[in-house]
Amino acid sequence: MLTRVAALVGLVLLGALCPATAQAQPQSTAALATGLHISDGRLVEGNGNDFVMRGVNHAHTWYPGRTQQSLADIKAMGANAVRVVLADGHRWSANSPADVAGVIAQCKANRLICVLEVHDTTGYGEEAAAGTLDQAADYWIGLKGVLAGQEDYIIVNIGNEPWGNTAPEGWTDPTIAAIKKLRNAGFQHTIMVDAPNWGQDWQGVMKANAKSVYSADPTGNLIFSIHMYSVFDTAAEITDYLNAFVAAGLPLLIGEFGGPADQWGDPDEDTMMAAAEQLDLGYLAWSWSGNTDPILDLTLNFDPAQLSSWGKRIFNGDNGIAQTAKEATVFGGGSPGDTQAPTAPGAPTASAVTATSATLSWSAATDNVGVAGYDVVRVSGATETKVGASTGASATVTGLTANTAYTFAVYARDAAGNRSARSATVNVTTGSASAVACSVAYRVVGEWPGGFQGDITLRNTGATPISGWKLAFAFADGQTVTNMWGGTAAQSGSSVSVTPAAYTSTVPAGGSVTVGFIGAKGAKNTAPTAFTLDGGACATS
Repeated sequence: MLTRVAALVGLVLLGALCPATAQAQPQSTAALATGLHISDGRLVEGNGNDFVMRGVNHAHTWYPGRTQQSLADIKAMGANAVRVVLADGHRWSANSPADVAGVIAQCKANRLICVLEVHDTTGYGEEAAAGTLDQAADYWIGLKGVLAGQEDYIIVNIGNEPWGNTAPEGWTDPTIAAIKKLRNAGFQHTIMVDAPNWGQDWQGVMKANAKSVYSADPTGNLIFSIHMYSVFDTAAEITDYLNAFVAAGLPLLIGEFGGPADQWGDPDEDTMMAAAEQLDLGYLAWSWSGNTDPILDLTLNFDPAQLSSWGKRIFNGDNGIAQTAKEATVFGGGSPGDTQAPTAPGAPTASAVTATSATLSWSAATDNVGVAGYDVVRVSGATETKVGASTGASATVTGLTANTAYTFAVYARDAAGNRSARSATVNVTTGSASAVACSVAYRVVGEWPGGFQGDITLRNTGATPISGWKLAFAFADGQTVTNMWGGTAAQSGSSVSVTPAAYTSTVPAGGSVTVGFIGAKGAKNTAPTAFTLDGGACATS
């Protein structure tokens, strides 16, 4: 399933249908642990060191030729884990034992903890083509020869989103049966189970039955996975769900999540990531590349040099992977005893400065164990804003404004999360905007008291494509953009800037792209009268 499918009937009943059921504290079963395991409600390594997943999903079963390079690129972006899509042969061609062994070897070579999942179960009971958890368990048993001995490096996710919205209460018994089947076959791995309701548990079945499912695993090495998309569009829904498991001592991570708005709503990815960081819960963003609808592609065409706005948010944003991931100690990184910070990087220098971007380079830092990456910050007085991250000694900062002075600096960090002192700063003044050939059409689609819907069509009236654009305008009556699709809006006072989504980032010669948005307004709603593209004026139409 390359596109996100969710029949979200009855979402207005979410609060009533998802009670915050109190759960008893499960006992620690670390004595039976092998490799990655659960201890006191947390995922830990064989040495007892906490392991908090910070990674992404990769669609191996549909793009097997992309996996080797993708895993290397995912690691280079700072991830410490990857969830890999496999098939058991019920709906898609089964991945062979040799193929799965190759995936595990590549994960280990790239120092990534690997979550392996069977995708054929997606939406069972509502999706006619979906397989059962019992069939998925049989597939895992058939792979036992390549999985045994890999408990330090892999987690077995029995089946992806193994129940739809039809009678989701049917999820509990087959989940318990599949867990027991694997344990009876001798599996000692940490097992992961996904929620019903296409993974989003909006009727609270997994939350209400998590204790009984957990208790059914004789090893106690079981972790629950919630998938968070448009069901989770408010901070309260997200924090209430995550905190219910934490308070009950039940292990949980966000096994998939999305940020871009879709036809069902706008997920609150900022709260998901912030809450996961605060509670030390893992998260795995969907997905690296290759979605039928590219809105959830983190990279365009599997190219890490072409991060989408979603990818930039996941890897380089607040509470993102570059900022928070720590490599598993089984690979020799992030030793609990490593408290020594790297040295400060050298003073950055700027090159390739344009109207909207600049490339910064610096002398590498050193560390007693090893430098894991660098964070680039914009400095404004006593305020710092992270604007990029890199695993090497250079980075390109984008989304800048023409004819504007900026100050940048760099920090180094190691796998244990120790951060260096800040480098010296560099001052950069962006160039003048190039002449642009463009026109903009602004339209109010509908209005209601206190709000409205609008769209903006950007047309390229020139002879060459426009790529990686930044559109700016100002509201006259205090309007604010509250949600946008096709682009990302940033607003300061009346001034609004829009950067594109991956699928609107290029405007072909003679072509156009459209972004839509929901806005808040007062009594008046005057349309903007002037627009600039990359700092140059556009005609209006």
